[in-house]
Amino acid sequence: MNYTEIPANKLLSIKTLGALKNTGYEPLTIKEELRKNLIANFQKKHNVFEGIWGYEDTVIPDIERAILAKHNINFLGLRGQAKTRIARMMTLLLDEYIPCVAGSDLNDDPMRPISKFAKDAVAEYGDDTPIHWMHRSDRYTEKLATPDVTIADLIGDVDPIKAASLKLPYSDERVIHYGLIPRSHRSIFVINELPDLQARIQVALFNILQEGDIQIRGFKLRLPLDVQFVFTANPEDYTNRGSIVTPLKDRIDSQIITHYPKSLEIGKKITQQEASIEKSQSEQIGVFDLMKDLIEQVAFEARESEYVDAKSGVSARLTISAYENLISAAERRLLVNNEKKTFVRVSDLIGVIPAITGKVELVYEGEQEGPGIVAQNLVGKAIRKQFINYFPDPESNRKQKEGKNPYQKITDWFGDGNMVDVLHDYSATAYEQELMQIPGLEQLVSDQHGKQPKEFKLFLMEFALHGLAEYSLLSKHKLERGMQFKDLLSSMFSMPEGEDEEEDY
Repeated sequence: MNYTEIPANKLLSIKTLGALKNTGYEPLTIKEELRKNLIANFQKKHNVFEGIWGYEDTVIPDIERAILAKHNINFLGLRGQAKTRIARMMTLLLDEYIPCVAGSDLNDDPMRPISKFAKDAVAEYGDDTPIHWMHRSDRYTEKLATPDVTIADLIGDVDPIKAASLKLPYSDERVIHYGLIPRSHRSIFVINELPDLQARIQVALFNILQEGDIQIRGFKLRLPLDVQFVFTANPEDYTNRGSIVTPLKDRIDSQIITHYPKSLEIGKKITQQEASIEKSQSEQIGVFDLMKDLIEQVAFEARESEYVDAKSGVSARLTISAYENLISAAERRLLVNNEKKTFVRVSDLIGVIPAITGKVELVYEGEQEGPGIVAQNLVGKAIRKQFINYFPDPESNRKQKEGKNPYQKITDWFGDGNMVDVLHDYSATAYEQELMQIPGLEQLVSDQHGKQPKEFKLFLMEFALHGLAEYSLLSKHKLERGMQFKDLLSSMFSMPEGEDEEEDY
């Protein structure tokens, strides 16, 4: 029986090199191990990268090809594209446990020791060499590349304290304190934001990647390190903060380009999977699919906005944070009104503004507008884009004859000087009363969507007001505690002198 077929509890009871040999153990490099287990997963039709949505036909096949080819990998993509998460999930392709020489700093394979400590132990004890078992979760090391990272951090240096305490000369290999890479022998080692690493530090990686050996303070070491390297980089870094030196790029076998979700549906899957929502929130707050679409649409609008720096990107964390804030806005209203259950409202989108302003990098024009205004504009554009999926296009209905325009009754009522306030903390009763007073609004929703639950009808009624404001059939003004809807022309003429019109999302 091969040792990988032995149950974990029996495997962990094996304590010596001799007992390990009796299991049929055969050493594999980490790249061979990843390849072997990936093939086994293909045969079982098991997807290791479960929960990585939108990459099924693009990034994941590239990763699988790189693993089959036993390549080191560089993930190239903008922020929030799951680069680090994928690297961490690669540990699932490792054997659950591997044997190591007990006490070794370098996770030495008992059959292929590379450190002086392990070689001496095997030479002295032979088949009685003690071993311990290392779980795959411990075979992952991650380092964020920052300008202050040193060669000693990554590769190692002479430790004068060790030399003094052990009374060793500096020529003795035992005075070396190994860095992160040697300690990641037989493991996956990830360097995030590789271009931020100083060029001289990148140069130090050349030999490790190509020949697998290291150099420390003049020691003539030949350590055939066995490491699966995974790097991540942002294209922006190549021009703004640094670059990957050409010889290092040449030694990274596969460069895999990541991307943002290509559809709202994929974006929704990611957001719903990653958002941290309390059980009590899920039980007390109802969320309509339209609102989930609006949250995702905001990110799509941001990625196309002239005010947002496209090179920086718009992370999936924007929609995750925005969705969490949306739920919290509804929960706050629930608590204020001491209600047992509520549903999200369009007015709850006020809660997502802080999630947007902290997640987008603005170009000069965006900075001039201000992050708050840009965030409100993005939400407004999302409402405008989704509006025509639920209601007739206002642009094509502007010149309809009397009685043919589905919005005529609504706009006429506002044209007579009426206005509506939709406050953030309205109770369910007050919210319904405010919307129901508008002639034609309920009929518009019923004509377009037939019989719908009362809560969704009210949501669509408010959504219709916001949509009509985005298409300039109504005006929309931000109040301290909510929104006010009025006739467009009357609001223009009645604006107090010196007061700027401020339209919220």
